[in-house]
Amino acid sequence: MATVELIGIRKAFGPSVALEDFSLSINSGELVCLLGPSGCGKTTALRILAGFERPDGGSVEVDGRDLADDPPEKRQFGMVFQDYSLFPNMTARQNIDFGLKVQKRPAAERATIIERMIEVTGLQEQVDKYPHQMSGGQKQRVALARAIATSPKVLLLDEPLSALDAKVRETLRDEIRRLQLEIGVTTVFVTHDQHEALAIADRVGVMSNGRLEQLAPPQELYENPANEFVASFIGTVNKLPAVGTDDGRWQVLGRSVPASVTSSAGEANTAAVRPEQIALDPVPGGPAHVVSVSFLGPMTRVILQDDELGRVVADIISADATGLVPGQDVRARLRDDVSEAVLIGPR
Repeated sequence: MATVELIGIRKAFGPSVALEDFSLSINSGELVCLLGPSGCGKTTALRILAGFERPDGGSVEVDGRDLADDPPEKRQFGMVFQDYSLFPNMTARQNIDFGLKVQKRPAAERATIIERMIEVTGLQEQVDKYPHQMSGGQKQRVALARAIATSPKVLLLDEPLSALDAKVRETLRDEIRRLQLEIGVTTVFVTHDQHEALAIADRVGVMSNGRLEQLAPPQELYENPANEFVASFIGTVNKLPAVGTDDGRWQVLGRSVPASVTSSAGEANTAAVRPEQIALDPVPGGPAHVVSVSFLGPMTRVILQDDELGRVVADIISADATGLVPGQDVRARLRDDVSEAVLIGPR
């Protein structure tokens, strides 16, 4: 296991700046996801960490050692690419063995490690198959086993699940997390899928335009976004008016609640309100009407059109949503169990 530091990284490709003053600290044994829209710089950050790109400024350190002059093959990292990059003329076993041969491990040691990798990745039925004989999920497991077999200091995963269908993605996402915890390797996982990141990461770094907007555990990121971009990018959010009251609290959807910032009377701000934080009361002639009702299992999503607020999204426990129909008049309010407003900027 190893600690990782990217400090003040800058990288430009011609006039286009991919990373600007990008800094990231990763603890030993931690899994950190870099998350953001296409073009935000997350893959560039990974490639600089791997040594495939050299930064224009800043430094990369592992366990306190600057890796600036180390080529990729000297960094002792494992990497899984989006297309897996398996050797097509090698079986699963031979692919896993490749890195061990490069390290000149003894044959008996290699055999023990390969059997262990086959066991933990569930590849017993595929060991003698070639990549073209395997499914996407099986090839992904081989790529993981190959990367982990060499006991890397750091494991780098570049959108390894993006080519798979939804059900396989979910299964292998959990498999990656299980393996990472079992092996204990420090891991950086790049993805554009927020559900993927929130499900497996110890911390998630949300990126935008080459900068790290927020780095936090998944729950904190969801419940306390640092700014409007993070609030909008993570999950669904309603951006609703928050008005300061005489006692320093904020009036949001009919309730007075505190926030991290004390208000002054009449001050205008914007609150990030998640759909599940909203309750609906049927009120004939109320200020909002139901546009659509979508059953999602335990929750029902209700889209409203409010006279003052515009479009509002509410997620109601399905047992409490019985009877809600399009066209119905309602009033939206902040649920009683919401104890604090999350403010994301002036209105």
